Amino acid sequence: MALSFDLFGTLVAADRPSTPWDAVASALTDRGIAVPDDWEDAYRSSHREYERGREAPLPEHVRLALESRGVDVSARVARDAVLDAFDRPVTVRPDAGAAVTAAREQGPVAVCSNCSVPGLVERTLDRASLGPFDAVVTSVDCGWRKPHREIFAATADALGVPLATLVHVGDDARTDGGADRVGARSVLIDETPLATVARRCREGSL
Repeated sequence: MALSFDLFGTLVAADRPSTPWDAVASALTDRGIAVPDDWEDAYRSSHREYERGREAPLPEHVRLALESRGVDVSARVARDAVLDAFDRPVTVRPDAGAAVTAAREQGPVAVCSNCSVPGLVERTLDRASLGPFDAVVTSVDCGWRKPHREIFAATADALGVPLATLVHVGDDARTDGGADRVGARSVLIDETPLATVARRCREGSL
């Protein structure tokens, strides 16, 4: 058996900015970028169409939003500013560590997370001292968001197992529950808390 865990909302609770455009604006200003006066409108507007299920990387969105107002920034500056804006304290959920540890005793374990900010999942895992994991698969890196089949398939591939043997643990019936609809299996923590996941992993009954 191979397991993957959703990160945000499942293993950790994250403190996210209530007005993300302000958080990004502050990070851009710290880098000497002149933020437009109508930045909120620019940030909240669409600047590119994406195929259904595709991830829209936030640094690209920020760069295009600035460009729409005549401000040019490099991809690296946009990426670093976005990461700083969203890299906030996290709280590890009760029994998260026990569930990951028990899962590792049964087989390979991954994180499979929707996240539009490159590097944020990895930095969050470092903050939370969770792991180690055999693979970390994010939507911003693989290009597809849960519940699309491709991100679950990428997770199974990263663990070296068939998709049909992957069990995905998460908190969202629409996104994480999508594993059931693509040939894997989902376990939702509203129905099966992390403590129960840990126990059933130890028993080999998950």
